[in-house]
Amino acid sequence: MTIRKGEAWGVLTVPDDKLVMVASDGELRELIGTSRAAQRQLPVVGLLGGDLMRTIGGSGDRSRFTGDEPVPHLPVDIVGLIVDGERETIFVAHLVARRSWWRGPITAAMNAQFLGSWDVAPRCHPNDGRVDIVSASGELALQQRWQARSRLPLGTHVPHPLISIRQQATASIELGSRMPLYVDGRRWGSGRHLELTVQPDALVVCV
Repeated sequence: MTIRKGEAWGVLTVPDDKLVMVASDGELRELIGTSRAAQRQLPVVGLLGGDLMRTIGGSGDRSRFTGDEPVPHLPVDIVGLIVDGERETIFVAHLVARRSWWRGPITAAMNAQFLGSWDVAPRCHPNDGRVDIVSASGELALQQRWQARSRLPLGTHVPHPLISIRQQATASIELGSRMPLYVDGRRWGSGRHLELTVQPDALVVCV
C-alpha cells in the first residue's frame, strides 16, 4: 500500500543475510530487470548511493546493513516506461528527455526528489503512487536557464511561468520531436512519445 498522510512508512527491521546492496540508481534498475527477466522475486535492497537513496534519507553507510541494529525497510514505487509504443523498460529514480540543458524543451519524470545535486521535484515521494513530471519550456531564455539552474540545489526553481510540475499515476507525454533519453542517469536511446505507469510498492529498500 502506498504511503498515506499521517501513517507510518515502512518498518524497522534487522537486515538479513539475503539483503542485496547496490551503489547507484542504474545498478538498482539493472538488478530489477535481471530479476524480472529470470522471474525471480525481487530481493530487499540496501541502498549505498544514488538519487533514490538521497531522497529517502540514506547515508550510504554499508555497516548499517551488517550489524544487529534495525534499519528502515521501505516500500517504494518504480515507473514503467514505453517509448514510441515499442521499447519498454523501468526507472527507479528519474527519466530525462533533453537535447541540452541550455536550449530547447526539457522533460523530467521524477520518482526521486533529486537529480544529482539538484532538488528537481521538491514534493516528490517515491511511494505515493505518482510520478512527478517536470517540464521546462523551450521558450526559456539563456539567462532564465542560468537563474533556474542556480536555484535548483534548493528546489526554488518553481514556481515559474515556463516550468510546470504535475503529479500523475499514469502519463502520456508527446515530446514533439525525437529526443535523447536518460534513464536513471544513463543514456537510453531516444524517442518521441512516452507512456509512463507507476508500479506501486514494487520493491523494498533499506537505508
